[in-house]
Amino acid sequence: MYFVTVEQMKEQLKLESLTPEIELKHRKITECDVNRPALQLAGFFDYFSPTRLQIIGKVEHTYLEKMSEEERNKKIKRLMDYKEIPCIVLCREELEVFPYMLECARENNIPIFKTNMPTSSFSAEVNRWLHVELAPRLSMHGVLVDIFGEGVLITGESGIGKSETALELIKRGHRLVADDAVEIKKVSEKTLLGSAPEVIRHFIEVRGIGIVDIKQIFGVGAVKEAKNIDLIVRLEAWDQNKQYDRLGLSNEFTDIMGINVVTNSIPIRPGRNVAIICETAAINFRQKKMGYNAAEALNERVMNNLQKNKYE
Repeated sequence: MYFVTVEQMKEQLKLESLTPEIELKHRKITECDVNRPALQLAGFFDYFSPTRLQIIGKVEHTYLEKMSEEERNKKIKRLMDYKEIPCIVLCREELEVFPYMLECARENNIPIFKTNMPTSSFSAEVNRWLHVELAPRLSMHGVLVDIFGEGVLITGESGIGKSETALELIKRGHRLVADDAVEIKKVSEKTLLGSAPEVIRHFIEVRGIGIVDIKQIFGVGAVKEAKNIDLIVRLEAWDQNKQYDRLGLSNEFTDIMGINVVTNSIPIRPGRNVAIICETAAINFRQKKMGYNAAEALNERVMNNLQKNKYE
């Protein structure tokens, strides 16, 4: 199970700790969804998930504020008796934490934080961050390059020329994300995010030369920390007996964690400039996303021409 620590979240989102005496390093957040405990403060605990981050905004705070102190304390105690709660975040600058909530926090070892962000903005930001950090993931052999804003994952057998292709693309102004090992996270039902393992980030292996530090040689503009995977270019040795797609009327896909990624199979033989082919694949893919398909346009032109000749 993937997790982030409460301390990591505090540093990432610049939260102010209202309970600095509570240890944060070993408190884990394992769910990417968050909860605003309005229903729980009203007494409804069915389907309540105490392992989620709890966010108290103006609605929850005002609801508690209008109660008598005795009733408010009962509501707070019942909520915070769930010691599995990783932490509670109080949003908006003008909201003050109730003294009894701090008392319960220390008693149950539940940290409380404060942020000046509006509740909806903070919820969206922390939810986005948790979905990335806690996303299902796998590692694939390949090279990930940002080409004209499209994340292109170049795959193929070892030694076929993936890193050399990436090096040529970097020289042509594109950006390296990962070489050799690509860590892929499924951050949503439609999005895959690729990055490099930290230990080999910005490095590339070129056979005959060795390890090259792309950031040091080409500058920070030649690298990128992470990129969505939009297209796969699969390099394979030329097989004269294989029928290759020459029109592109239908798409080939690769399934990665349940998401189908458009895949172009590129046969390699002497004389082919693979870097330019990858650039063209990325541009063509972008055109298709914008509604223009060159193969369909040519097919339509040919069919119209045949129809015209038929009646002449």
